[in-house]
This record gives sequence, structure tokens and C-alpha cells, in this order.
Amino acid sequence: MNIFSFFSGAGFLDLGFELQGNFNVVFVNEFHKAFNDVYQYARQQMGIAQPIYGHHVEDITEYTDGKHDEKLTNLIELVNTSKQTDLTGFIGGPPCPDFSVAGRNKGRDGENGKLSGIYTELICRALPDFFVFENVKGLYRTARHREFFEELKMQFREHGYSMTEQLVNALEYGAPQDRDRIILIGFHHTAIERLHLPEADGILLDFPWEAHKRYNLQTVKSLPWPTKTPYHKNVETEMPQGIIEDLTVLHWWKQNHVDTHPNEDMYFRPRAGLVRFQTKEEGDVEKKCYKRLHRWRYSPTAAYGNNEVHVHPFLPRRISVAEALAIQSLPANFILPPNITLSDAFKTIGNGVPFVLANGIANSISDYINHHN
Repeated sequence: MNIFSFFSGAGFLDLGFELQGNFNVVFVNEFHKAFNDVYQYARQQMGIAQPIYGHHVEDITEYTDGKHDEKLTNLIELVNTSKQTDLTGFIGGPPCPDFSVAGRNKGRDGENGKLSGIYTELICRALPDFFVFENVKGLYRTARHREFFEELKMQFREHGYSMTEQLVNALEYGAPQDRDRIILIGFHHTAIERLHLPEADGILLDFPWEAHKRYNLQTVKSLPWPTKTPYHKNVETEMPQGIIEDLTVLHWWKQNHVDTHPNEDMYFRPRAGLVRFQTKEEGDVEKKCYKRLHRWRYSPTAAYGNNEVHVHPFLPRRISVAEALAIQSLPANFILPPNITLSDAFKTIGNGVPFVLANGIANSISDYINHHN
């Protein structure tokens, strides 16, 4: 199956599909060059081939603004060529701060909010066999944003798509991070008929959402996770009883060998604020700024920027790029280029979809197609 990727960032969502085994990313679109540099560098280190239709570092709005008709025409030609031999899908998560309470919360009228409508329009013009639309839970749960979400789905239905959706959490798939995301998946009626997929009234039936989840979210959150522990520099502590080690920050840091990872020494070194690093309790994440993670607990949502600072559990410093990558459940051999700025590094990490969540969604789509084909 061929994948056209939009809002690709560093490619965490794409990697989940690439490493699933049945998907091949053939086209990449990302506006910010520094993020695309990460995308290309990391895959070169991992030995993943370049997309056959290339990297397109440009504004996605140029495909639909009516001023660059040749770009849309060329894209549609590529999609149609791909569809002749392979099932073809679009995947993407439009930037989402305009739908987030923690962000701008401007909704459809915000500069980023508009991109969800543009991504929808692009899908409806190019008509891939299937699509994945990923966004924050605010688009799904907040009443005024939900109205916009329903309008987008109506647009998809009018262009022949049947859909399924679910609010998922990274913890369910095994990432050490409490991160909710709405995932909307659609298949065009031509693919539904060809693959004999079950559908009724614009809804995909029997989609295996639960097949690749490792944990039940309610069960996970009901466990006796530690809250706050006095900070002691570099002192080992025993893992509490009754928790899931695989969902702890420390488990993932050990698994990814963050102390010897190529990005292990990349972290902000502020001139001020050292007192906070030395006094704030381990696990105190109540305020937006200076959240000290707990080694024996999962992390809050990996959102780095806008004064959101995540502090190492038992060292007097911020977390490193290597540690942030592990919290996003990336493979240990996913490496950022050494010349990227720290601001761009943490921004692209925080923007990404946790790898194990992306991989779980890719597996579910593959299962769905192959089971019913």
C-alpha cells in the first residue's frame, strides 16, 4: 500500500506505517524545512529508502488555493498512477493548537485550524483509496469544534467516503505518555467495493480498533501510580508495587539507552532556574512550567514549548532530546541531526504522534483490509 504523507514533521506517524511492513511512504509534504531535515536524516540512519515521489517542502495550501493549479494536477496524477497498481492512502495530522484548550483554541478560523479544512479538501479532490486524519481531542470533545469536525465528515461522505473514528490514548498502545488523539479513518466506496469491506450508511463496520492495543486505559489509570517523591540527585529508588513497568519513563529510557544515544547531550542549559531543578519534587507536574517527571510513572503529554518545561526526575536539568524521543516511544535508532536547533528539535518531537500508537493504527488498517479482502 502506498502512502502520501502530509504535515509530516519528523515523520513519527509515517514511521509507524513504514515499519508495519505493508505500507510504503511514496510522497512527503512538510512546510518547515528543519522538520523535513530531521525526517530525511533519521531515515537515512535507519536505512529507509527515500519516497519515490520525493519530499515536498512547501505550504499545503498551495495545492488548493487556485493559484498553483499545476501542483494539484500533478498530485492527482501521482495518486491516480499509484492507484493503478497499489492501494493508496493519505495520512496526516494537521497542526492542532487551534483546537486545544492548552493552545490557541481559535478553532476553524485560526491559521492552523484552517489547515484541517484544507487537508479535507485535498483528500476530496485527489480521492485516495483511504485516509487517516489525526488531531487533538479538542476537535472531538469541545462542542464548537465538534460542529466543525462533523462538517468535515459530511464533506468526506459527499465525496464517497465511509468512516470510522475513535478517541485513543498513547498509553493503550504502550507509550509512556498520557496523550489523547482523535483518529478518523475513511475508505472510498470504490475501494470498499473492490475489497468487500463491510459498510452501512457511511460507517465502516467491524474495524479492529482494539486488536493492537496493549492496555485498557481505565485500568491503567486506576493503578497505584506514585504521585510525588522528594528529589534526591541521582539516587536510585525501587519500583513501586502494582504498576506497569513498561509504561514508566525509566523503562523506556533504559530500553532506548538514552545515556549513550547520539542525542543524549542535547538539552537546554538555562542560566537561571537551577534552584527549581534542585528543589522541585519528583513527579510534581501540576503546573505548566517546570514539570518534574516521575521515573516510575508515565509522562504527561509531550508538549515542549510555550513555557512548558519537563525536568529530569533525578538530575538537575531539563530532559534531553534522547529522553524526549523515548517518551514518544521512538525506536532507539531514531536519531535527530546534530546541527538542529534545540527549539526545532523539541518542537518537532512534541508535535509528533507516538510511534507505537501510529504503528498500532497501521496494523489495524492492514488487518481490516486483509481480513475482509
